[in-house]
Amino acid sequence: MVIELVAVIAKNLYKKYGNKLILNDINLEIVDGDIFGLLGPNGSGKSTLMKIFAGTLKYDYGQVTVESYDPNRNPIEIRKIVGYVPETPVLYESLTPREYFEFIGSMRGLDISPNLLEKRIDELAYALGISEYMDNFIGSLSFGTKQKVSIISSLLHNPKILILDESINGLDPKSAKIFKSLLMDLSKEGKIIIFSTHILEIAQNICKKVAIMDKGSVKYTGKIDEISSQDKNLEEVFLKLTSSEDIDQIVKALKESITS
Repeated sequence: MVIELVAVIAKNLYKKYGNKLILNDINLEIVDGDIFGLLGPNGSGKSTLMKIFAGTLKYDYGQVTVESYDPNRNPIEIRKIVGYVPETPVLYESLTPREYFEFIGSMRGLDISPNLLEKRIDELAYALGISEYMDNFIGSLSFGTKQKVSIISSLLHNPKILILDESINGLDPKSAKIFKSLLMDLSKEGKIIIFSTHILEIAQNICKKVAIMDKGSVKYTGKIDEISSQDKNLEEVFLKLTSSEDIDQIVKALKESITS
């Protein structure tokens, strides 16, 4: 029997922005080696939950532990073990990628030699296809290339937990394939990957478990193979739980409006 070690816990978690309840009684457990997909419509609370796990946003009520640390009390310790890629890259656009990676390395106090850091940077840049842009200003780069810069910066300190908010969606097919393969290899080493995506096929193919969120609540958690064993696919479950089953009627109404 394999004993799964729970590394990330949310228990009775609540978060408000002003008077608006964004997260409503969230309960999740994520174990070592999980590739865990957070799925849901826009505004369902996925990004807020990921920011809490990453230690960049405080929650209001409940219990959260990330590798035994409480993000509200130990955000610095959380950031040492987490690599976080937000939905929109937040970068210093007046720097080049090379300068930015060196800055991130120094800020994180990476206990590796300059030559080893440079080697790691060059290997990651080559893998994600940005070697030719390493000495261009970040502000001049495309959104997809900025996304790759953000991803590489999250990997430099070899984090135990990787949190990716819609990060795969902006990649070109080759880079996406390489990155997904890397995520699967990292999970085999016991690392945790938590990511959100609107592309359900990606989640179906690489996730071990998923949580489907809607209007700030978790509507479903389970293993991907459990969904398949019930002769269902992820899209069917998602649409049913997020009140999206009226798609046919919406499309019909749109068509009638356009053609009338």
